[in-house]
Amino acid sequence: MQKLLINGKQVLGGSISISGAKNAAVAILPAAILAGEKVAISNMPSITDTNLLLEILKALGAKVQKEGKNIVKIVPAGVNSTSPPFEMVKKMRASYYFMGSLVARFGRAEIPLPGGCNLGPRPIDQHLKGFSALGAEINQEHGTVTVKGKKLKGAHIYLDVVSVGATINIMLAATTAEGRTIIENAAKEPEIVDTANFLNALGAKIRGAGTDVIKIDGVKELGGAEHCIIPDRIEAGTFMFAAAATRGELTICDIIPKHLDPVIAKLREIGIQVDVGEESLHVCGQDSLSPVDIKTFPYPGFPTDLQPLAMVLLSTIPGTSLIKENVFDGRFKHVDELKRMGAKIKVEGRTAVIEGVEGFTGAPVKATDLRAGAALLVAGLIAEGETRLSGVEHIRRGYENIEKKFAQAGVELKCVER
Repeated sequence: MQKLLINGKQVLGGSISISGAKNAAVAILPAAILAGEKVAISNMPSITDTNLLLEILKALGAKVQKEGKNIVKIVPAGVNSTSPPFEMVKKMRASYYFMGSLVARFGRAEIPLPGGCNLGPRPIDQHLKGFSALGAEINQEHGTVTVKGKKLKGAHIYLDVVSVGATINIMLAATTAEGRTIIENAAKEPEIVDTANFLNALGAKIRGAGTDVIKIDGVKELGGAEHCIIPDRIEAGTFMFAAAATRGELTICDIIPKHLDPVIAKLREIGIQVDVGEESLHVCGQDSLSPVDIKTFPYPGFPTDLQPLAMVLLSTIPGTSLIKENVFDGRFKHVDELKRMGAKIKVEGRTAVIEGVEGFTGAPVKATDLRAGAALLVAGLIAEGETRLSGVEHIRRGYENIEKKFAQAGVELKCVER
């Protein structure tokens, strides 16, 4: 187990490059099972979640080879199992994407209920509703979901709630189903568009990704392809808030600024200067900032994954700010840790009331999930004294070489073994 030692009063500066999107990569890797030939995926983030998915692919029988910097080549022809190892699957939630890809290729998938960050109830009922509509038989017992469907047929599916996971999983299953599938009330995230682009490169016929209606005309077989994963908008947003909270000045490169429109708008409302380039952003922290209200929503709303980072910044601004969490019930678990460092935050249901304080004090704190860990890291950078952050394994699930990235931005993090 590791801890990060963070000396306070550090200010971000210079420039950094953003890695490939975690939330696209964790869908595209299971989707590779559908390929009829070798696939080459570049800009693959080297994080524990993607490394685990590659190990699952190997366990299922695929050939996996890493080449150069962040390039992965996969030959899925040897996949001969429809049941990923329980010990691997239980470690991450996105392993449920193997349901869609395995049932599409083999007509069967047996997946233990997945693990991942504990963010409150996160049912997979919409995933199963979609599979059932396509003609699959669903059975749940002893903590395992079995999906059987030898001859899936296209269907008209209306999602009761906007769900990224369900949208992608149904899209995977429908890619080779007979006839047309229409997903209404689909999620619109850029990672869904990237997954659809990958599948289309293999030969799928998917239209409408990025809108709330996705149409999929099933094809009999898919081929191989080369694909480059989009930049990680959440990593970019993390560094935007880190620069703002430390009152630093940072250029963030290799991004798609359009994906960050709600973040840019909110930072400007606070008073942070954000200059937008073609593939970069320049964030300049300011001393005089205003409290704001933030409401999280599915894309293109303000992302729930950046809510903990926003809370750190708002805690440094005089006055009262509000955050309404509309996506996950359990996304305020970082609040008690921030209060340990001196934050004044009161949680009432899904709303957090934040009173700005003069400063944080370094303290021993623990990351309870991926984005909470990133928020506590940034809190440590602005605190007085040293912060000892445990639960680093959560951070490594979604941030590639976090120490090196922050070093590029001019700040030091020291990792020590407990």
